[in-house]
Amino acid sequence: MRPSALAQWHAIAQSRDAAALDALLADDVVFVSPVVHKPQVGKALTKAYLAAALSVLGNETFRYVGEWTGENSAVLEFVTIVDGIEINGADFIAWNEAGRIVRFKVMVRPLKAINLLHQLMAARLAAVSPPGA
Repeated sequence: MRPSALAQWHAIAQSRDAAALDALLADDVVFVSPVVHKPQVGKALTKAYLAAALSVLGNETFRYVGEWTGENSAVLEFVTIVDGIEINGADFIAWNEAGRIVRFKVMVRPLKAINLLHQLMAARLAAVSPPGA
């Protein structure tokens, strides 16, 4: 049986319902991006990044192709095609005893996919962030 936090994440990834992230993310969650040097700390920032990723990556080609789970963590390998570029990546997810995600790290390959994601994610995040934020 899949842990609750992981089942909830799969439901969000499938539905692309970013509003459901509020109930799943811990207040002090840390998001580690493949294109941002510093980890992003806090629910608001992590939700913004994950919502943008759901929008950018979550098309009809997105699918998880591998899953490895531990007691309070999992690695999910995914593939998708965006703008004609095949993207292969992995989500490293850790959750606490309450079933809330406390760490979410994304790794992506190849380099042209990282460059594309950097461009598309920056545009999505700029659209939802006030100037100077």
